[in-house]
Amino acid sequence: MVEVLMQMGALILCGAAWRIIRPGGVDADLARRVLTTLVFNFSLPALVLTVLWQADLGRQTLGIALFGLGTVLAGVVAAWLLFTLLRVQPRRRGAAILAVAFANVTYMGLPVLEHIFGPWARAVAIQLDLFANTPLLLGLGALIARHYGTAETQGEGLLRPLLVNPPLWAALLAVGLDAYGVAEPTWLARPLQLLASPVVPLMLLALGLGLRWDAWNPRNLPTAALVMALKLMAMPLCGLWLGRWLDFQGGTYQALVLESAMPSMLLGVVYCDRYRLDTAFYALAVLLTTLGAMLSLPYWHGQAALAG
Repeated sequence: MVEVLMQMGALILCGAAWRIIRPGGVDADLARRVLTTLVFNFSLPALVLTVLWQADLGRQTLGIALFGLGTVLAGVVAAWLLFTLLRVQPRRRGAAILAVAFANVTYMGLPVLEHIFGPWARAVAIQLDLFANTPLLLGLGALIARHYGTAETQGEGLLRPLLVNPPLWAALLAVGLDAYGVAEPTWLARPLQLLASPVVPLMLLALGLGLRWDAWNPRNLPTAALVMALKLMAMPLCGLWLGRWLDFQGGTYQALVLESAMPSMLLGVVYCDRYRLDTAFYALAVLLTTLGAMLSLPYWHGQAALAG
């Protein structure tokens, strides 16, 4: 697994170096927005359709969704209790709760699972994201950001982001086609595979582009260290227990535990900007948990293999 993480780290490092080198004078944030827009609207929906159309959706899908629901809610409760007791100021508290509760299950989790377990594990990452993390982020995550933020967002609907979500629509289409037993036509399979193939490298580059080295501030380190402890230690422990309680075994169990050990998700930066939370602190939390995960993921992979 260490070799896999080193290969992925090289791609992430290329994205991080862009922020310093600025090839062609292109700003890193602009490059990241272009890449993520391309992946989100074209490549990822193609991958979702390809994977879920061929997946065995059923009781396991419900279990994966419950696993995602459980880990997110556990993260929200744990972070809320800790940072409320410590009287962390509201804007930073909201950012910290988002950083602990929502993991990077797609942009880092999907490449990790695919490299370790093979193509079948993509279905685990996609189902966990689209049937649990994304709806919870767009609903509960937005409510948390609104509560602790200062932006004027009254009257803004929570359903609109769900409706304008190509990967989610692709997932619903795949579920419908699978339920009615519609086979994937051969003339469509190849174009979908070509469109989906850049997802993993582009996700890793976008992850590197999103790491903001200028967010480093010594005054943020004590709270950020607590976020790291919750995200990289407490959440995987929760995943180990919850996965067993839901009766997952083997590779699927290990994949879910690894997803619970993923670092904070990049999209939270957008929520922090939008609702005026502490964006610099959240960016630091993403940076530190991403760097820390490169060291902690092999450990949790081993623990999951022993437990599963």
